[in-house]
Amino acid sequence: MSDPKYMCLDGNIVAWQDGKVHVSTVAFKFGISVFEGLRGYWNERHQQLYLFQLDAHMRRLNYSQRFMRFDEIIDAKHIVERIKALIRANEFREDVFTMITVFINGPGGVVVSGPSGLAITVEPHDRRSMFEMGCAAQVSSWQRVADAAMPLRVKCNANYQNARLAALQARVDGYEAALLLNSQGKVAEGYAMCVFMIRNGVAVTPSITSDIVEGITRSTVLDLLKESGLETQERDVDRSEFAAAEEAFFCGTFWEITPITSIDRLPVGTGEVGPVTRQLQARYRSIARGDTADHGEWRTSVYER
Repeated sequence: MSDPKYMCLDGNIVAWQDGKVHVSTVAFKFGISVFEGLRGYWNERHQQLYLFQLDAHMRRLNYSQRFMRFDEIIDAKHIVERIKALIRANEFREDVFTMITVFINGPGGVVVSGPSGLAITVEPHDRRSMFEMGCAAQVSSWQRVADAAMPLRVKCNANYQNARLAALQARVDGYEAALLLNSQGKVAEGYAMCVFMIRNGVAVTPSITSDIVEGITRSTVLDLLKESGLETQERDVDRSEFAAAEEAFFCGTFWEITPITSIDRLPVGTGEVGPVTRQLQARYRSIARGDTADHGEWRTSVYER
């Protein structure tokens, strides 16, 4: 896949190859940066690209900047305007994935908190085969970092070293994904995504006090499950429960709703993608792509009509 024509750096639309930051920045040295991943869905019939849950992502990005004590909080309206301008400059008319990063663009030590830089990239993004076929997950030997050690509600780049180690271990061991347990031995989440299971007809997901990222897709899925009439529970989850579950799936902006067909080579349910997961996938995609008028408040149009 070829690179996009343009990216956005500090408010300016620049050629992709010119998107550079100096190696002396504390963002490079210590990971002092925060980010959001954002999906855009192309609707051929409407000739429109819809950004999904944009407002929620901007609220969390603002929270992340404040929590990390950045001297300057980059305004959400400015970021949204730049995202749209970048997509239009690249003339994307396909599904895309956007990364918005606010970073400390100055030299120094770990306590440096300014000035703030802004980088935005948008690239085409296709649906992965795991979305249809499901994935095999491993319970990682790496423990999920506790909120008392790192602020996991914050989308801080440095936090994701914990996820990277679990993902690398899973790949080496022949799995496609990983589940991490928290310091209490309870299921927290996947290496960069939240997790659900369907057990006895109830949709269960670890609570927000289980050392998880308070996922926007997680919240969306809870709303959709409740609308479908399915009972939901947010609570502590044991790893052994998945062996008794009928279905399980990961969810996240990047992962959307990805079925889990086995954990530690033990099938989840029948070992096939279950009906609740399939129905949820279809409903989620229909809303995100704008094939239904439902939940229009979750979609933001990019192109002027």
